[in-house]
Amino acid sequence: MNNSTALFACSKCFKRYPFEELSSGQQLCKECRGTYPVVKCTYCRSEFQQMNKVSTSTICNKCEHNVKLYGKPSACEYCNIIAAFIGNKCQRCTNSEKKYGPPVTCEQCKQKCAFDRKDDDKKVDGKLLCWLCTLSFKRALAKTKQSDADRRAHMKLVAQKNKTKEVKMRSHNKRPQRVDVTKLGATGNDANTQDGHSGGGPGGQPPLKLPRSGNHRTHPGDPLDANSSDHVVAMTQLKEQMASLQKQLSQKDAIILSKDKMITELKAKHFTAEQELRTKMNNEQKDFEKKVEMMSSKIKQLQKEVATLSKSNKKHLGGSTASGAGSGSGTDSPSIT
Repeated sequence: MNNSTALFACSKCFKRYPFEELSSGQQLCKECRGTYPVVKCTYCRSEFQQMNKVSTSTICNKCEHNVKLYGKPSACEYCNIIAAFIGNKCQRCTNSEKKYGPPVTCEQCKQKCAFDRKDDDKKVDGKLLCWLCTLSFKRALAKTKQSDADRRAHMKLVAQKNKTKEVKMRSHNKRPQRVDVTKLGATGNDANTQDGHSGGGPGGQPPLKLPRSGNHRTHPGDPLDANSSDHVVAMTQLKEQMASLQKQLSQKDAIILSKDKMITELKAKHFTAEQELRTKMNNEQKDFEKKVEMMSSKIKQLQKEVATLSKSNKKHLGGSTASGAGSGSGTDSPSIT
């Protein structure tokens, strides 16, 4: 198969699609992304993804199986979650109690449903929280991080706009103002007539020298040269930096794309190998059951033959004993004279 027509498996339905049609994060197809939402279980309150288009049940597969076996659950005496199928405790609290001991008071909801793991790293923000409060805190923390990222991006955009405005204003202020030649000429003549020479009096100012008309070349750093101003240099540096960053970004995107393709291929290989192993295991199970059935029937047949042989032996032994007893009575009886 060519690379242009290569197909990759969805991580949920395992149907094969082109790589561009799968999501970059979880490798989901469009159907799985839009059709199967993530909901909370009515009983155990854990999140799961609905995998049935027709049924909109909010009960996970584990709780649904337990409902069929044990009926509807009751509220747990520790966490008050309606997930106690056996006894008065849910499976989560039962396992935690066996592992960490009796529950303690949660610092958030003030209920006696948290379990101390004797590890400060396991605490949430330095607090000992129960399972539900831990989920709520992590969810709120994720939303806060997302909002902070959006706010930082917005502030960065505003700062860039303000910087651009400042650069424009700075470049505008650096433009040389036009000089009125008639006023300069008049002022210079008055000064020359009053002082008697072109240098001006002791308190006077020398006349400004006008740039020569014609082929006058501006030197680097000349304020009249717009191409040598600081903002042009800054803009050139920013453009070069942006080009370099875009090049690095394209390289990173290519690396991420190759990694995603590799992950999808590995998932597809894993799924194929798992299917083959399951098929092989089922076939071996069937062969084993057939062999056991054949051996059982053979054992029953042999047991019947053994029973038949034992019965025939008993009959044969009984007849020979009776005949021996009859012959002995005839020879040993005394004769009557």
